[in-house]
Amino acid sequence: MKTSTHPIGRRLKAIRHDFRGDREARLARKALERELSSYTSPSELNDLEAILDRYSDEDTADIRRFLAVRRVA
Repeated sequence: MKTSTHPIGRRLKAIRHDFRGDREARLARKALERELSSYTSPSELNDLEAILDRYSDEDTADIRRFLAVRRVA
């Protein structure tokens, strides 16, 4: 495929790249959710939260939200 030097061509290439990255991020997030779903007991969830406490809230926000939903369910 010939690379376009036209601004629209460059923008479309950037959009395709972003979509590819978004797709990969979604797949990784789904894999993580599947893995975290195997932890079901309150003790296991407490252990996970203790591990997460070693890291910043910013780095663990997605995992903490997922675990919070699991505790409610």
